[in-house]
Amino acid sequence: METIALAESLGFSLPSPLYLLGAVLFGLIGLAAFRLGRRHSVPRLKWLGFVLMFYPYAVAQTWALYLVGAALCLCFWLWRP
Repeated sequence: METIALAESLGFSLPSPLYLLGAVLFGLIGLAAFRLGRRHSVPRLKWLGFVLMFYPYAVAQTWALYLVGAALCLCFWLWRP
């Protein structure tokens, strides 16, 4: 407990369970898009999959994670082979 209090006093905080769920969910969808793009030789899908896997590291708010993830998943749905 002391370590968590020290981290919070330094400005670090743990993400919410909903954020972690979204990060895992969009990461798995990104992995599927990356593999599909690689299998069908579609560079646009490979890059979309890459972005879906790694954008949670750049987004801090849960609502933004789901908003960006939904938009990227829509692109994946529209660009699928």
